[in-house]
Amino acid sequence: MDEIITIGLDLAKTVFQVHGVDAPGAAVLRRRLRRSEVLKFFARLEPCLVGMEACGSAHYWARELMALGHAVKLMPPAYVKPYVKRGKSDVADAAAICEAVTRPSMRFVPVKSTQAQAMRSLDKVRTTLVGQHTQTTNTLRSLLAEFGVIAPQGAAAVRKAWAGLAEDALPAAARLALGELVSAAAGLAEQIKRLETEILAHNRTSELSRRLATVPGVGPITAFALIANVPDATAFRSGRHFAAWIGLTPRQHSSGGQERLGHISKMGNQDLRRLFVLGATSILRRAAKHQTPQGQWLRTLLARKPARLVTVALANKLARIVWALMARGGVYRAAAA
Repeated sequence: MDEIITIGLDLAKTVFQVHGVDAPGAAVLRRRLRRSEVLKFFARLEPCLVGMEACGSAHYWARELMALGHAVKLMPPAYVKPYVKRGKSDVADAAAICEAVTRPSMRFVPVKSTQAQAMRSLDKVRTTLVGQHTQTTNTLRSLLAEFGVIAPQGAAAVRKAWAGLAEDALPAAARLALGELVSAAAGLAEQIKRLETEILAHNRTSELSRRLATVPGVGPITAFALIANVPDATAFRSGRHFAAWIGLTPRQHSSGGQERLGHISKMGNQDLRRLFVLGATSILRRAAKHQTPQGQWLRTLLARKPARLVTVALANKLARIVWALMARGGVYRAAAA
């Protein structure tokens, strides 16, 4: 067999597909591997370049193959798809990965350490539990409304409405069912509190978290999420690239020399985008009334643009400020009035 220079590895749960090429680019290896065979197979190979799509298990396999001496590069699946020749199969996907990893214009995903993935898990689990708590509370509120009990929005208001119900205000079956929702919401709130305690403890010991907290609109949850999701800010060439990766830039549909900018899309990191928009919303409610350069800029925008568009513009600006702190150091210093 000719010397293998580059390998495209299509990851899966059980069956993996390998596509290897030699120096001239000719395919010299096409093989299916069971999960238990992957490390044994790569241990027998000479060190080479291995390309993989960034997915749930990609960082684990990247660390394992790097320990065997191979150079591993992860790529966003959306950037690999254009290299698929025809159809959809594991063989075609592995060949496309092998082709894409050698392109000089390809963008790669940094391999995360186990510690970075642990922090990401903490942030993701908290986000999931918050969503489940909101869903449970909304279900309880809507079911109470069916019995004529109208509660304002918010978990505290729903709990207060439930606590104020008379014993005979609901049928026995309804009280039993809704009581389960109340218990579930209380359990979720306790779990969220434990995770947030751990997040706050980490922020107190992290110098980067304390520097990020100096940025307006960036609280402890946002600071922790930034550290968990962006282990290396220097992977982005500028703050504009960082804001685009989050998804805080308009979607382009330009042609014929005419620029057409639309709304922001659902592409990018949805969790960070949501946190930045929430932070920008809180700033917009207060800073537009203050006699500061930022307040003047916001008032100018609000005079000619919708409020939500100004919020996204401010979130974009905050993201670029955060990137500067993460990539270059320092703390946030507001412009002088």
